[in-house]
Amino acid sequence: MEKSNQKKIHLSKTLKSNMITYGIVIAAFIIVQTLVNAGQVSSLMKGLLVPLCIYSIMAISLNLTVGILGELSLGHAGFMCVGAFTSALFSVSMLETIPNAGIRFFFALLIGAAAAAAAGIVVGIPVLRLRGDYLAIVTLAFGEIIKNVVNVIYIGKDSKGLHFSMKNAMALNMESDGNIILNGAQGITGTPKNSTFLIGIILVIITLLIVINLVHSRSGRAIMSVRDNRIAAESIGINITKYKLMAFTISASLAGVAGVLYSHNLSSLTATQKNFGYNQSIMILVFVVLGGIGNIRGSMIAAVILTLLPELLRGLNAYRMLIYAIVLIALMIFNWSPKLIDFRKRYFHKNKAERKRV
Repeated sequence: MEKSNQKKIHLSKTLKSNMITYGIVIAAFIIVQTLVNAGQVSSLMKGLLVPLCIYSIMAISLNLTVGILGELSLGHAGFMCVGAFTSALFSVSMLETIPNAGIRFFFALLIGAAAAAAAGIVVGIPVLRLRGDYLAIVTLAFGEIIKNVVNVIYIGKDSKGLHFSMKNAMALNMESDGNIILNGAQGITGTPKNSTFLIGIILVIITLLIVINLVHSRSGRAIMSVRDNRIAAESIGINITKYKLMAFTISASLAGVAGVLYSHNLSSLTATQKNFGYNQSIMILVFVVLGGIGNIRGSMIAAVILTLLPELLRGLNAYRMLIYAIVLIALMIFNWSPKLIDFRKRYFHKNKAERKRV
């Protein structure tokens, strides 16, 4: 009887926490949309709405690998790159075949997510045998390789179909009616701008649903047991490779979804160091660390704050990056200082005890 009551209390706490997370996202959308409709949001801030959704998805998905699985991955931008370019390639080549923008974007999302998941499986099978720094180095190398491979690929389309080359655009040998879709380092131009704030928020909620339900499922508990004690998990019959690959693939697939949203927010897409390079992966990792490793809601909030902060401080110019660095350090101390962690625990339990008395 006591066990069943404890289980009910635990379920209600989990449900309450999840509802708060979804509520934050929905409330943020309603508030921002109201401000936009009232004309209170500048054009600069409007341009940041979709990137906020992109970085939130990236942070949530990376937290699945770093926080829930317990493996350090520095190639997350590579999976985003795969999703961005495969979906953009599909959308540009299907502009005439599928004139309906909504249906075309839906298929682009599926293709981008599937391509990133496939890349996750291909990379994950050999790479997840490694641990710690070795895994981080290999995933970092993957991200850089993907970016450089995309920059030497040329794809065109004419009446005969698609043409592929890794030399130059002339080597495609297309008919006179042909168009170059992917032009090496110049990337893809003419991608339809289908990404909106509403679509971004819907994808953030779907990402939260997938990750939170996975974490609280049987598979999620198996993944966390592998993280906490690999030997003990293996001794009770948990298939370590299966669950590690599952978490890594889902994380990569969600990064691909963020890539689709990213590519359809720009008219021109290029694989540069700024977009899909090492710094991008590190920035997403910073969101996860500052939001709390394993804390899905925290990583999402950190992504929003740290994306908005540089733009909000743009008016200060000379001191902008200094203030940004101070905020990063303050957040790091607040989240990871042992004394502050103890203080938050004591304060939380004190308030909780007072509420029970009332």
